Order: sequence, then C-alpha cells, then structure tokens
Amino acid sequence: MTSPRVLWRPTPESIAATRLHRFATWVSERRGITFGDNTDYDAVWRWSIDHLDQFWADLAAWTGVLPEPTGPVLAKPAMPGAVWFPDTHVNFAEQALKNGSDQYPALVVVDENLDTVEITWASLRAQVGAFADTLRHLGVQRGDRVAGYLPNGAEAVVAFLGAAAIGAVWTVCAPEFGPSAVLDRLAQVEPVVLVAADGYRFNGKAYDRRDQVAEIRAALPTLRATILVPALYPAEEREGTMPWRSAVASGQEPRFDRLPFDHPLWIVYSSGTTGLPKGIVHGHGGIVLEQWKQAALHSDIGPGDRFYWYASTAWIMWNIAISTLLSGATVVVHNGSPSYPALDVQFAIAEKTAITYLGTSAGYLSACEKAGLEPRDRFDLSALRTIGSTGSPLPASTFEWVYRSVKPEVFLSSSSGGTDIASGFVGGSTLLPVVAGELQRPMLGVAVEAWNDTGHPVVGELGELVVTTPMPSMPLGLWGDLDGERYRATYFEPWPGVWRHGDWLEITDRGTCRIMGRSDSTLNRGGVRMGTAEIYAAVDTIPDIADSLVLGVEQADGSYYMPLFVRLVPGTDLTAPLVAAIGEAIRTGASPRHVPDEVIAVPAIPRTRTGKRVEVPLKRLFQGVAPDKALNATALDDPSSLDTFVELAKHRFESPRRPR
Repeated sequence: MTSPRVLWRPTPESIAATRLHRFATWVSERRGITFGDNTDYDAVWRWSIDHLDQFWADLAAWTGVLPEPTGPVLAKPAMPGAVWFPDTHVNFAEQALKNGSDQYPALVVVDENLDTVEITWASLRAQVGAFADTLRHLGVQRGDRVAGYLPNGAEAVVAFLGAAAIGAVWTVCAPEFGPSAVLDRLAQVEPVVLVAADGYRFNGKAYDRRDQVAEIRAALPTLRATILVPALYPAEEREGTMPWRSAVASGQEPRFDRLPFDHPLWIVYSSGTTGLPKGIVHGHGGIVLEQWKQAALHSDIGPGDRFYWYASTAWIMWNIAISTLLSGATVVVHNGSPSYPALDVQFAIAEKTAITYLGTSAGYLSACEKAGLEPRDRFDLSALRTIGSTGSPLPASTFEWVYRSVKPEVFLSSSSGGTDIASGFVGGSTLLPVVAGELQRPMLGVAVEAWNDTGHPVVGELGELVVTTPMPSMPLGLWGDLDGERYRATYFEPWPGVWRHGDWLEITDRGTCRIMGRSDSTLNRGGVRMGTAEIYAAVDTIPDIADSLVLGVEQADGSYYMPLFVRLVPGTDLTAPLVAAIGEAIRTGASPRHVPDEVIAVPAIPRTRTGKRVEVPLKRLFQGVAPDKALNATALDDPSSLDTFVELAKHRFESPRRPR
C-alpha cells in the first residue's frame, strides 16, 4: 500500500501563532508541565483525557466563560449521569454576546441573490433583549419550550438566543419539513411559543408555508402564542399571531438568567428514519465549554474571523455555527440552497463576504470535484484560511482536489462527530499535518478508541468508535425518557459505562483516524467486515456516477446479498462497460471482496434531511420488513426516493435476483 500523501504541514511559526499553542503555554506555566518545545498535540491530548478536571477547568478559566470553580469540576464521572461543575452557574446567550468587537459585525446574512445584510453586535444584543422581554411578557418560564419553524436567517438566531437568555429551552424545525414531520418532533416537547416563518426561498423559488403553520398551530394545544416571521409577505398580519417586528420592537440590553451548568439549552433530534425522532437534550454549560474548545483550540478562530457553515436549521451544524459567536467571530448565515444559483455558490459567498473559515458537507466538496470546478480560478479566496468538512467521510481524491483546485495553502479540517454530542469526536488541528483521506486526531478532551468485538482497543484495524470518559456536551438525556432506559440502550450497550457511537473507526499506527461508515450497516462478506465508506470512495472516482448506496443483506437462507445502487449522471446509461468499470474501481480502490453482487440504477438515493444515506432501514427493507416498519419516509429529504427501493425489495422476494 502506498504511503498516504501529506497535503499541508504547519510551520513552527504557524504553530506559535495558534490559540492552542497559547493555551498550552498558559497551562504549562500554571501547572508546571510541558507539552514540548513547540506544543506537541498528542501530549496536550493525552493530558486532556488523563486529567479531565484540569483540562476543562483550565479551558473555562483561560476563556473566561466560567468563574474559577470553588467546588469539584467533575463531581461524578459516571456515564451516563456525569455531573460537571455542580456549583457553577452560566448562561449560553450571555457568553455568546459578550466577546464581539464593534470593529466587526456579529452576523452577515446572505440570500440566494448573494445580497448581504450585516447585523452589528449592538443590534443583535438589542434584538435578543427585546425578544427575551417579549417571552417574559408572554409568561414563558425557565424550562418552557420555545419552538421555531424557521429558515436559516437572523430571526432564528435572535429567537434562539432570546429563549436561552431566560432559561427557556429552544427547539427548531426547518420550514421545508411538512406538518407531520414537524409534529413528530414538536408534539413530544409541548412548546408554549412557536416562532414561525410564513415561507422560505430555496433554489430560486418561493414556498408559502402559511397553511402549514396554521396546521401545526392547531395541533399543538400547549401553545400560548405564535410569532410570525415575514419571510415572504412583509405587510401581512394573521389573526391570532404576533408579528415579528412587535416581538423585537423594544430594543434593549438583554437580561440573562444565571442557570445551573446542566440547565437544558436546546432539544435537537435524531433523524427519525426508524420511528419517532429522539429528542436529544444538551445543557448550557456543556455546550459553552465544548464549543469554545472547538472554536478556539481546533478551528483557531476569534474576533475578526468570518465563520461559515452551510446548514439548515434542522442540522446540528446550525447550532454549532451559531455557537461560534462565543469566540467573538462573525457568523456568515446562508439563507438558501447550497448549490443555487450555481454549484460553486459557496465559494462565491466566500469571496463576497471574505470568509476565513468555510464549513460544508463532504458531499458538497465531492460534487464540486466531480463537476471539475476550479474555484481558485474564479474567485478571490485570499481571506480563506480553513475549509471544514463533515457529514460523511471525505474521500482522499476530494482532499487532493481541495489543494489542487481551491487553495494550495488552505488548512482542510475533516471531522466526525454527531448531533448526539453537538460536537466532534475526531477532527482537525492546525498543529498537525493534513493527510489525504484521514482525520488528524481525536479531539481534545475526548477519549476516543476503536474497540473490537471483545471490548479491547485496536490499532490499524476497524473497530467500534467508543468514548471511555465523559464529555461535557454529552446529552443530559432524551426527552421523555424519564428512567433513562432509552438513553442507556441507545449509547451504552453492549458496554455499560462506555459510549458506543455506532461508527467504524480505524486509528492508524501514526495516530490518524479513518471513519469507515456506520457499524450497524457493516458489510460482512465471508466473515470479513468492511466499512461502506471504502466502496463510496472508490465509486466516487467514476464521473458517470452521481450518487451511490451499498447494502449488505443477510438472507434467511444464510446467504449474503450485496447490491450497489447508483444514481447516474443525466444522459448516462448503466451499460456493461460501466458496470465493469465500477467493479474494477472497487476492486482496485478497496478490495475484491467489496465488489457488489449486482449494480442497479435508481433515480435517487434516499438520504435524511441532513444528507446521510439511510443504509440500515433499506437493509431491513430488503430483509422483508414492511416499508412502514422499516423506514419513516417523512424523515427523508425526498420521500419519493424510497419508492424504487420498495418495488425492488418486493420484486426480490417475489422473484429473487441471482447475484452476478
């Protein structure tokens, strides 16, 4: 096997200029320990997981987000049920609004026409203060839920921070969700206030959502008020609703409730592909610390930086992007499609708004690579310092494309985490080289290991991604799971007290990491386990394939069926030569064992609303589970994409296909 290619290296000067180096130097002086002459990342990481209480207490003190703890930092280290900073009070919104500089805006909002609106820190504070005051006048109390049905605009940011300021619990659904999908989520949490947009714009079209808002309101008996955001109809007022302009009219300095460290901040949701979405609850203190760590120590951003991550309000990356305000950075908010009016629109936004950190999905970057785009030739990306990627494994070829076609000197940070922890497990550091196809290291304060079936750590082979010590941003629990049984079953089996995330992880002998897909969708041919990511990486090199999905289906007769479904580029047919080329790409790029039994062309690949392939539900479909039991179609970005798979599975059971 050829050695992985190093695409970017830090210099001693660049390391010395990082916030992580400054933090490590401060810790060294404070505690009399050393991390090497020029800050060795592995030494800092080892200290951060061996001395969790020191790491998180020092981060809190260095950033100033928490007072010096007078009591214990980690009073109870159990998982689940860890107790952090029990004597400390904090408010996320207060911390998010205190570090901005008047030299820079707090938000830059960009629409699909690339028109921009800048919102100053003073204006953001005034709107948050006004909205919080409106909630108080509506009788909203600590712990009450305030729900959004909103696109990614300034109003969503203001409503979230206003709710957090008074200790209400925020939750949001994107406006492209239909009423059924919204109610699957919001009916569980019983909101008292709904903040809803009358519509949204996407791919150059306007979508009226007034009827959907009315249906949602009617189905939520706990609502005391609905605040209507005029996304499409600025002059309209609807009976029984409060106009947004009234909710933020009394611009004022916000008053923040000081809350216990583990007071609920927001409720986010699992995809809901196999049942009702799980409501995942995170706390103020854990998110403040975790997101400060991400911004300052991993992303190296602060005042003067412009941070962008393409996300709808339904994806945890929206929450993480808004949390960047904690560092004093400007957040660039993109209200629209990720690829309209052209695929390279995110790079156009980077040029127009002078983005320093551009975050996006691995799928978007791979699509740009496949389209042969050359952003470095079209756009002024001189301000761009970092590109972040998450959502799925980033192929090595796309790493290469970024350095060849976007910017040779950019820092590319590929990370993997989850909605579950509102953060990352493994990802990037500007202290380390960037290697094609690999994630640099486990993140600070995260005791990540790869475990085999017997519960022992392994290096150089696939294992279950586990976390062996608590993180402050681990869920407080799942909404409505009063005895914690569902929470334990979701994350702490089969190893009690150890977080099992459900991803395949390989930690190399060099310390780098590779995420190889979901462990519950593992391919197991002839007793050899394989991650699906290796197949996708190979197929992605074929220009005629726009998208793909592979399944490993254990059959009732003991046989194993492994089909590959492909969405072809328009104008392409699935010919015998193309099937052969797919097989050869997989054979050489992965292994002969990865070559599928057959290749099937489909009009669309089912994905969740956050862009993830739904491998496990489709596997169950091909094992004979009824469609309504195998998959919740409303959780898909395009529910109709399921139709072909239902027919294929039905046909297979009526007249089984023979492997080719």
